[in-house]
Amino acid sequence: MKSAAIFALLAGSASAFAPANVSPRTSVAVNAAIDEAFGVSIETGNKVPPLGRRILEDVQPSAIKWFQNAEIKHGRIAMVATIGFMVQKFGVHFPLYLGPTGSNVFSPASDHAWYLSTTTGVTFSDIANAAPLDAIQMVPMAGWLQIFFAAGMFESAAYYRQWVLDEPIPGNYGYDPLGFTKREGGFDSEELTSLRLKEIKNGRVAMMTIAAWVSNEAIPGALPVWHP
Repeated sequence: MKSAAIFALLAGSASAFAPANVSPRTSVAVNAAIDEAFGVSIETGNKVPPLGRRILEDVQPSAIKWFQNAEIKHGRIAMVATIGFMVQKFGVHFPLYLGPTGSNVFSPASDHAWYLSTTTGVTFSDIANAAPLDAIQMVPMAGWLQIFFAAGMFESAAYYRQWVLDEPIPGNYGYDPLGFTKREGGFDSEELTSLRLKEIKNGRVAMMTIAAWVSNEAIPGALPVWHP
């Protein structure tokens, strides 16, 4: 049931960018834009792979930007997820909320652990000792509501920046606390262009990595190579 709902959602999202009729001239322009899209590099012969081209062959030009944003977002989330997975798997835990959480580096045990949820009786120490997938299941409903609310705020800000303000750079949502985009030349600088491409490539690797790790966690032995 969940899989069917996900596929239906994805199909609906993709169809929103597919026009009823696409003229040959538009199709040629889209095909050219696909190969020239930022993120297409030497690994695939500087061309979009056949599957990607098949998905994008009849879409509106604006859909390319939508898919670029989607890839960058998923890549960023996957990079954070791989770090979180390793931290949890290696037993490295950090103090939370400056209190006696019992999550202090390699010593998660504590006689005064704080509760993550008094309703479920789950403490931060319990989370610290759990396997990655078990830790996810231990998060209470109120925690998930907070996560979805925060994600919704980020998505709203991203949508406003990309589509209302018509930001030309996919993945630029106006949040740059370290000032990477404020260097000389901005997004047109050679250094920042290189960093943007590296981010996309690392995000692609991270998406495949976290998918493989989670698969192996759910089905032990599914990944026949080293993994945390």
